[in-house]
Amino acid sequence: MTTPDPTTDTEMPGSAPTPADDLGRPDADAAVPAHRGDPPAEQRAMVRSAAVVDRGHRDVIAVPGEERLSWLHLLLTQHVSELPEDTGSEALVLDLNGRVLHHMVLAHVAGTVFLDTEPGTGAELLVYLDAMRFWSQVEPRAATEEFAVLSVVGPDTPSVLAGAGAPTPERPYDCAALPGGGVVRRMPWPGRDAADLVVPREEKDAWWARLEAAGARPAGTLAFEALRAESVRPRLAVDTDDRTIPHEVGWIGSAVHLTKGCYRGQETVARVANLGRPPRRLVLLLLDAGDEELPVTGDPVFRDGRAIGRVGTVAQHHELGPVALALLKRSVPADAELTAGVEDRASPAAIDPGSYTADASEPPPGRAAQMRGGVRG
Repeated sequence: MTTPDPTTDTEMPGSAPTPADDLGRPDADAAVPAHRGDPPAEQRAMVRSAAVVDRGHRDVIAVPGEERLSWLHLLLTQHVSELPEDTGSEALVLDLNGRVLHHMVLAHVAGTVFLDTEPGTGAELLVYLDAMRFWSQVEPRAATEEFAVLSVVGPDTPSVLAGAGAPTPERPYDCAALPGGGVVRRMPWPGRDAADLVVPREEKDAWWARLEAAGARPAGTLAFEALRAESVRPRLAVDTDDRTIPHEVGWIGSAVHLTKGCYRGQETVARVANLGRPPRRLVLLLLDAGDEELPVTGDPVFRDGRAIGRVGTVAQHHELGPVALALLKRSVPADAELTAGVEDRASPAAIDPGSYTADASEPPPGRAAQMRGGVRG
């Protein structure tokens, strides 16, 4: 579904394509610039002022139709049956066992729900949506060739949007129609403030110029990914594997509504929330790699010589140095001495305390009820 974008300035002076994976695996961000000349300065702009990132390789699906909300409500993990106009959310599609297959961000504007999702995953998601249409009055379509995503990140996001002639939605996930077509959606990550603009693809360069003229520094995906890692926001197929359930990576609440039912995988979601705890947790690792080679996505994480997790996103943070998100066994304590990576990529690692939430001393509500009734196990 993702098609080469002739307007992507991967060869323009001051920009560089995303580097290839050290293991030769395809890089999901290869179609857009990794940086615009100075990744640490681009990160600092996202923290202190604002920067704009080309994320035009993300896949986009448009879902118009009278029954769009009630239909999506049956398929997604989020409660969207009454999603007001000019609001959005995050949502997942799970398999029958509750494992994550798709992550998307929604925007409901002008009678259409726009879903933007990871590069290269839109076609598979659209096949699933089409298969579930039956007689519903909905018309999901591939819209990646129509729209491109630009992201503004930083505390100056509101003034940049206003200066570029875009509406400024007030709260996270609030949305508004853009003049000339498209959507702007306020976001709570990767930084303290951000906004995604889903703009007509033929107008992407014009919107980029407006945002830059309004004060946003041009930036690449390396800066965006470093701040996303710092905020411990997972990315599908990078920070997740084929066993990941939503509870392990912090998608309960932001992308999963616990009191709704009637979607595939809901039984697992409810069981883990009410009766137990997920087997793994997502944490931020601080790597002591020095000038050595860094681990890569998919590398194991070791404790006392035993594999206890996997590496996800790896980034160079402008203040923290080399960092990585990692899915670790839940039994691993916050102060564990770890090693991330193998061979030349092996790096001593410590869990960032701010990314680790200790389990509550009280059991989950369902388990507590079982214990009161004398049920064990």
